[in-house]
Amino acid sequence: MASYTKYQCFVENVAEKVHNLGSDVLKIALTNTAPNVTTHTVLADITEIGAGNGYSAGGAAITITSSAQSGGTYKLVGNDVVFTASGGTIATFRYAVLYNSTAASGPLIASWDSGAGQTITVGNTFTVDLDQVNGILQIT
Repeated sequence: MASYTKYQCFVENVAEKVHNLGSDVLKIALTNTAPNVTTHTVLADITEIGAGNGYSAGGAAITITSSAQSGGTYKLVGNDVVFTASGGTIATFRYAVLYNSTAASGPLIASWDSGAGQTITVGNTFTVDLDQVNGILQIT
């Protein structure tokens, strides 16, 4: 995956207590339309790929393995998210979008660009490789 790109609304949302990153359910949704980190703020602002063949509407949850602060820096770490095609091909996508599924409307947090459209055929997988050392995100 390419580097993490933060949605601009995330900073304001953190300041206004929209997210509780220690307990809210965070998910990865897939889209084939370039996210606009300036104007997109909630899940409905992106064009999510259609559900089916191993992809569920709303994407897949991240299992958070660590959320802690050290030396004034908060780091959130989670397990990789794996999408596996079954029964057919998962719709083509290019972007993985991180959002908060607990908070109202699904506020967007970040996205990753895979560099090209991805097609997952039956039995194959696509892994959103989340950084286990530096975390999904850091807030300083």
